[in-house]
Amino acid sequence: MKISGNSFCPCGSLKKFKKCCKVFHEGDYAKNALELMKSRYSAYAANNASYLMETTHRENPDYSSDIKTWEQALHDYFDHTTFQGLEIYDFIDGETEAYVTFKAIISQGAIDASFVEKSKFVKVNDKWLYHSGKFIG
Repeated sequence: MKISGNSFCPCGSLKKFKKCCKVFHEGDYAKNALELMKSRYSAYAANNASYLMETTHRENPDYSSDIKTWEQALHDYFDHTTFQGLEIYDFIDGETEAYVTFKAIISQGAIDASFVEKSKFVKVNDKWLYHSGKFIG
């Protein structure tokens, strides 16, 4: 899905994409884990594999030093998934570790593939990274 700068941001902020999550995709650091989580959801919706890879912690099970294979796996996921919305349930902020519980509303073909996840984020060298997630329910 192609998202233009004038589209509403996929994160659900009701702001234009160019004034919301796109600034993070172009190099600004998220101020907290919630901003990072929303910008990562938007990156999925915008098919931005490089941002997702850059904001994934090395300890994450999906992290790979084989960038080409990892990028292809992300694009395969993008190609088969429609990103329909994001609901934030909880945000526990911390100095170097934070948690966001959210629902990603997605479909794959005619199948509802939505899920609820509690994500762990860690701050490394002043940059928030997605560490891991646990599916809930």
